[in-house]
Amino acid sequence: MDQIEVPPYFLCPITLEIMKDPVTVSTGITYDRESIEQWLFSRNNSTCPVTKQVISDSELAPNITVRRLIQSWCVIHASHGIERYPTPKAPISKPELLKIFKDANSSQMQMKCLQRLKSIAFENETNKRCMEKAGTAEFLASSIVKKIMEKSSIEESEDLSELTSITDEALSILVHLQLSESSLNSLLKNNGDQFIESLLHIIQHGSYESRAYAVMLLKSMFEVVEDPIKLTILKPEFFIELVKILKDQISQKASKSSLKILTIVCPWGRNKFKAVEAGAVSSLIDLLLDTSDKRACEMMLMVLDFLCQCAEGRAELLKHSAGLAIVSKKILRVSQVASESGVRILHSISKFSATHGVLQEMLQIGAVTKLCLVLQVNCGTKTMQRARDILKSHAIQLN
Repeated sequence: MDQIEVPPYFLCPITLEIMKDPVTVSTGITYDRESIEQWLFSRNNSTCPVTKQVISDSELAPNITVRRLIQSWCVIHASHGIERYPTPKAPISKPELLKIFKDANSSQMQMKCLQRLKSIAFENETNKRCMEKAGTAEFLASSIVKKIMEKSSIEESEDLSELTSITDEALSILVHLQLSESSLNSLLKNNGDQFIESLLHIIQHGSYESRAYAVMLLKSMFEVVEDPIKLTILKPEFFIELVKILKDQISQKASKSSLKILTIVCPWGRNKFKAVEAGAVSSLIDLLLDTSDKRACEMMLMVLDFLCQCAEGRAELLKHSAGLAIVSKKILRVSQVASESGVRILHSISKFSATHGVLQEMLQIGAVTKLCLVLQVNCGTKTMQRARDILKSHAIQLN
């Protein structure tokens, strides 16, 4: 194939490989569908790779002329071992999706329709984008809210089992759609509190898999939230369930999603206190003792840093026999981000909770020695200043 001259207009401008499914974007440039979809959706780009112009419409129009030329060229050069690319299957259309939504109004058809949607979503990335544009996320979210409301009004029975299966299936599809920021924001605006309540119900009562999916979806939604007010009205039960997810260690993704949520919500309102009341401090310390995952350690220390900004959080950290020791141990052993968080935690303790006993403990566990090391390496100006402040505090109060 290397010996055959390939017409340049057969090649995708991104990968420089022969296009299997040529499509044209709004700027007039033709790309292979898989390549341009990855560029636009997976990498979150909004410009044309060739012209650098903004792609005003994400609709990808099939370039039938180029596709037929490529197929004909493949047939002509079949003797050289080149196989003809098959005509790609057309992506799902909006009318087809709307019909599935309509059919799902029948209780007998709901599960069948959800299974059909799942099959469509797993077919290819193009279908996922078509489903998103057709309002599939809103349909699935409203279905979950409706079913959770129905579940709360009936007793344990076969009907309850069926409702659970429907919510689990809808939730699974929502997660696998990998929604864009605009769709996630739309879910928050249009379904908002009810949908978050429904996801919380699933985290409380669902299977391990559905609990993991629920917390992963919440993480995605909170990452793009535009109105911080929504983060200040979270109920104490929300934090209790996040801590349970961490304790249960359902999966690495679920645990990291819970940690990410805590880093997002803890700075707002009374969320620090709610998290402390839910037992977050002791749970995070226990996890820090056992984990070696760099990103997980960073997020745990970030959350502890937030929680130690309130008196209740500092008291819980000092109450734990390994609290100060594990924070000190992680400094300079994980990453600069972790070291910065660890020093901020020790700074909060020294500034607001520095009893004689606490200062003695920091000496005994080697925290003071670790802070001296921080001054000898490049940990950032603010981190080094906090380390100096802590050491000065020790020198004054212990002498």
